[in-house]
Amino acid sequence: MAQLSPLLKQATPVVVDHGEGVYLYDVDGNRHLDFTAGIGVTSTGHCHPHVVRAAQEQIGKLIHGQYTTVMHQPLLELTKRLGDVLPSGLDSLFFANSGSEAVEAALRLSRQATKRPNVIAFQGGFHGRTVAAASMTTSGTRFSAGIGPLMSGVHVAPFPYAYHYGWDEQTATKFALRELDYLFQTVSAPNETAAIFVEPVLGEGGYVPANTEFMAGLRERADRHGILLVVDEIQTGFGRTGKFWGHDHFDVSPDIVLIAKGLASGFPLSGIAASQELMAKAFPGSQGGTYGGNAVSCAAAIATLEVIQQENLVENAAARGQQLLDGARLVADKTPAIGEVRGLGLLVGSEFTTADGEPDAATAAAAQQTASKSGLLLLTCGPYMNVVRMVPPLVVTAEQVDDALRVWGEVVASVTGS
Repeated sequence: MAQLSPLLKQATPVVVDHGEGVYLYDVDGNRHLDFTAGIGVTSTGHCHPHVVRAAQEQIGKLIHGQYTTVMHQPLLELTKRLGDVLPSGLDSLFFANSGSEAVEAALRLSRQATKRPNVIAFQGGFHGRTVAAASMTTSGTRFSAGIGPLMSGVHVAPFPYAYHYGWDEQTATKFALRELDYLFQTVSAPNETAAIFVEPVLGEGGYVPANTEFMAGLRERADRHGILLVVDEIQTGFGRTGKFWGHDHFDVSPDIVLIAKGLASGFPLSGIAASQELMAKAFPGSQGGTYGGNAVSCAAAIATLEVIQQENLVENAAARGQQLLDGARLVADKTPAIGEVRGLGLLVGSEFTTADGEPDAATAAAAQQTASKSGLLLLTCGPYMNVVRMVPPLVVTAEQVDDALRVWGEVVASVTGS
């Protein structure tokens, strides 16, 4: 009898029968408040009626139209609709299936367009599991261990993770930018550097937001040296942070944006956006794929954009995110076991530490597991897996946030004795 790979580690014991909005219902009929959203994917909630209808209608027309063989209307319409929300000047799109594919497409474009070999990523960043993407990932060795040698040409600079360093944000930011300049002098000369890849909020790295000074520093150095600034919006885009794009918080203009996760409410779809001028510098035939731009996924993505706009989900993410952040901080105030609570919009992380300030993965895991038994589904993240993250769908209500915070408060008190 065939079985799933034992390497697929389940975060919760839930076997789902169906989902609706912010809730998942298991095969025994129990209801679970889903504050994982499939790792930030089900932005419009589980099985939003408008998205379901769009997908059902498209399945009856065309399921697969390979987009380098034929063109189909959902892909053309989605491209047009995205033009209304993409950052200014990014008017050319390439679609793929997964975040890792989008990262690799951006890497390929960056190297071909600049004719330079190296790229810079940041400590704690996550960009995917495929070999090139894993080579750029430093949020945990579990993503790259045992598959070496990894891709060459990747150099890693510090991210302004103030709590990790024990500094204030300004000090951490100055350090990160100074070390980036040092990297240019010692490891990767600017004229050998094709691109800088950065997340507006470290995802797997612990839900650590960037800041305006840091992002402005990246933009200035990119402009000065002719380097492309690639912003990985795979987890932070489509309203997740309380603005449509995570980088909108920091008043910075990227050269390439990466999209996936919340783009199609659970259907596999990803992509990169750049200017027509930049995209044209890639080699002919360097972009493609069997399933990229799938017709059903594109129809779902169009419907997702409509729901986000019609239901004001970006604004809801901002309001509910602040409510969630404030509430999680109140819980943390009652226990020394949580060293910091941070986030942007509906990306909130609580970092567990020991009495002497060391990462406490055991207590974080206990809290996450206890929460799942109490009907609140959460995930852990961070290099030490000591951060419990809350990433609910954008449709979450104030009452649902209150319910989650009530359960979270009880869970933290029970596992920490506070």
